[in-house]
Amino acid sequence: MAAEFLALTGGVGLFLLGMQIMTEALRALASRHLRAFLERFTTSPLTGALTGVASTVVIQSSTATMVTVIGFVGAGLMTFPQAIGVIYGANVGTTFTGWLVALLGLKLSLGVIALPLLLVSVLVMLLGHGRAARIGRALTGFALMFIGLDMMKGAVDGLEATVLAANLPGDGLRGRVLLVLIGAAVTVAIQSSSAALAATLVLLASGAITLGQGAALVIGMNLGTTGTALLVTIGGSRDMLRTAVAHATYNLATGLAVFALLGVMLPPLSRVFAPDDPLALVVFHTVFNVAGMIIMLPLTAPFARVIEWLVPGRAGNLTDVLDPRLLDDPGAAMDAARSAALAIMRAEFAAAGAYLHPIPGRPPAPRIDALQGAMEDLQRYLARLHVSQEDPAAAKRYAALLHMVDHMTRFADQMHQEDLLPPLLADPGLRRPALAFGAALRRHAGDAPPAPERMTRLTALISGRAKKLRRSALLREHVGLVSVPQVFELTDAMRWLQRTAHNADRCLYHAQIAAHAPMEPPPAPRPDGAEESGTRP
Repeated sequence: MAAEFLALTGGVGLFLLGMQIMTEALRALASRHLRAFLERFTTSPLTGALTGVASTVVIQSSTATMVTVIGFVGAGLMTFPQAIGVIYGANVGTTFTGWLVALLGLKLSLGVIALPLLLVSVLVMLLGHGRAARIGRALTGFALMFIGLDMMKGAVDGLEATVLAANLPGDGLRGRVLLVLIGAAVTVAIQSSSAALAATLVLLASGAITLGQGAALVIGMNLGTTGTALLVTIGGSRDMLRTAVAHATYNLATGLAVFALLGVMLPPLSRVFAPDDPLALVVFHTVFNVAGMIIMLPLTAPFARVIEWLVPGRAGNLTDVLDPRLLDDPGAAMDAARSAALAIMRAEFAAAGAYLHPIPGRPPAPRIDALQGAMEDLQRYLARLHVSQEDPAAAKRYAALLHMVDHMTRFADQMHQEDLLPPLLADPGLRRPALAFGAALRRHAGDAPPAPERMTRLTALISGRAKKLRRSALLREHVGLVSVPQVFELTDAMRWLQRTAHNADRCLYHAQIAAHAPMEPPPAPRPDGAEESGTRP
């Protein structure tokens, strides 16, 4: 008897190890594409739900999907309402593991086939490099899962069902409540609802538990999956906490509803399936998650308002997205850094654009000074971020972020040259390009994605016009229309406009590079005196 219990616990451990190895490998294989997929398609609750299903099926972990989504919310790449749809989909996607176990692990018994697969996959993992090694690691996890599943089956077959049943709560109301708590506790402890579900399916197939007991355990597992998401948000931003609370609230609400309807849902399943058929429990798990998603999709907006009421708070600072815990994931950390950089850049553009206006606003220097703390936070965060040079795409993004911050710093410094601003709006020749530049800055101060092409064209026009205006100023001085000090004032203002437009253009260009959108550098003209001023391309 003791040997069987040891084999059972060992089987659960092997399955759990296999799930972890496979999930980590699949996540590494799909990381870049998964991040782009989530960012691109979570435009509404429905598309968010569908991407949540797909991403969870791909990486075989609803917890990993939720942690990624919470990181996206923290990085500012996804809003809290958009994340709610992914929550619905992640719960549906996690049911795929149950189908995999019930149809392949228990029906076909792949444990024997998994043994030679384990040898091949380990060799590929050890001898391969890059993508091949990650594929070998994923197959290793897959093989360990089914070897562990076979160990669980053999151990349960060696135990009398009555021995296991005697140590579990009964199938009455009180027993089911206790089973829900047990399912939640086990899932929180082992951090995998999939492993807990696999063990439950084995127990049901052996007759050790009834369908009602299994259903109560599954409801508890759904609740337990929210534990990791809540832990991840400790010390995070307001919207990260809202996302985790929404996940917990949704799972709690669906769990309570399904628990209340067990008396209605289980009898039809008992008639269709045999008493010990694990497919009955898998169908139950799938039906209640799909039904929850269908019911909640139209109610997403009021549900979001309820969560916002439960987790109140004002919008945070520009750099609240710079969560130190994201530094372990360079991709997520660069997403956060780019979001913060864009927020600071837009604030800079808004300050300059408000002054370069037909009705000039206040000089931009005080508003720029208020951004200094945020800029320093961003620079410190980037200094702590370590990106492997073996990943050219990541290294290119990181370099683009550094260039972007450099040009933002130069732009901010130029806003303090307040003596050069009045001539831009007073001189008839400079006023038109200055106002055009101000309008471009105000347009890019919004939330639209950076589009540097228009700014690049404007920078080229300003550069060409500045050359003509410089000649014009010299001619006016020659005929006595302006004094020599006025010539210097006008040429300095022209040069300021050229360099400021150049830095704004480069900020937008590098922001686009840092967003997984590589592009060839456009022929942006360098302003006169760029080398002397240290302006970078």
